[in-house]
Amino acid sequence: MSGISESHDAGMGKAQIRSNMIRFAVAQAFGSANSVIVYATGAIVGDMLAPNKALATFPISVFVVGMAACTLPTGAIARRWGRQAAFRTGTMAGMTAGLISALAVLLGSFWLFTGAMFLGGAYAAAVLSFRFAAADCVPQEQRARALSIVMIGGVFAGVLGPQIVTHTMKLLPPYLFLASYLAQAALAVLCGLILSGISIPKLADENTNAGRPLIEIVRQRKFVAAIICGVISYLLMNFIMTAAPLAMKICGLSLESSDLGLQWHVIAMYLPSLITGSLITRFGAGRIVLAGLALTVCAIATGLSGITQTHFWVLLIFLGLGWNFAFLGASSLVLECYRPEERTRVQAFNDFVVFGFVAVGSFISGGLLETYGWRTVCWVALPPLFIAAISLAATGTFRRKVHEHLDAMDPLMADAVPSDQR
Repeated sequence: MSGISESHDAGMGKAQIRSNMIRFAVAQAFGSANSVIVYATGAIVGDMLAPNKALATFPISVFVVGMAACTLPTGAIARRWGRQAAFRTGTMAGMTAGLISALAVLLGSFWLFTGAMFLGGAYAAAVLSFRFAAADCVPQEQRARALSIVMIGGVFAGVLGPQIVTHTMKLLPPYLFLASYLAQAALAVLCGLILSGISIPKLADENTNAGRPLIEIVRQRKFVAAIICGVISYLLMNFIMTAAPLAMKICGLSLESSDLGLQWHVIAMYLPSLITGSLITRFGAGRIVLAGLALTVCAIATGLSGITQTHFWVLLIFLGLGWNFAFLGASSLVLECYRPEERTRVQAFNDFVVFGFVAVGSFISGGLLETYGWRTVCWVALPPLFIAAISLAATGTFRRKVHEHLDAMDPLMADAVPSDQR
């Protein structure tokens, strides 16, 4: 991976790197707030417009399909024309999604709204690439920290998104959320303006066919574990978060209560990023992923213990914390699996697989909630967590990290660990 360090050292100074990280963090805040608006309103608008109540969460599912379907094209655009071209394409999709959503609310059209959600997913796919783009701007040893710095922007998204919804949802009566979607379009434009000032180093061989075949890369045991953990951590977060606002409404809780719960959820998703990068560097990505899976178990246990406002809020906070540790840890594992010339292909493939599965979970959650209730949604989320933990253990990540700590403390102590267990 020396190519990244060489590009970084040759083409970028510390001031430019610092500027890039700030811009990426702010762009992450605006881009993620866009998605928060979708999650806060999508199921409710779907419930109002859908010809069948079982389709209430269908627009959010289509949003996730848009993410999955557009990750590979986003990577292809970045590989062929550069990251900035991918960012500009995403900005156009985000702005158009907000405007069409507003039009759908005006016309009362469920299917137009669903189409807008697909474009919103396309924009979210571009936002997802921010974390990898930031990692391309720093030396190899600083990549985990770069991921964390960018994700910190999501803390502000956790406040900004729900507050926009709360203060705009009734601004243009009688059309609930009309102003919210206009604000969503404006956020995408602001995000695009901020991204335009970012300078990203370009590797000389980035647009060539150099590198190993994709099948060879994805067959690595560590990459398989990273994919599984990334899929399950994001799938379960989306699975539960999609159903939670509608479940709160069904349980008689107010829209304001739902918005506030979602706000704390998104803050919990991103606030730990202040320390997640350092924790990954110190303890290893595998251990941080495992901690995230354990926190998700706590979230599910809370959801099964009651249906009061407090239960929903605590569940959403645990869910956010678990996602941060598990997903950032899995993303760090992905960074260890490819060479510089392979980066955009592998990054796009990773996100395509993750959000392909997330889309499936999103489709299922609405029907499960409507047919079997909230407790079933929680119970169904448990088994995948054990699959993720087993896949992680199979990589031997923990044993290697233990040996590294022993090496740092005492070489003689390290020698006590048999070589076949390192």
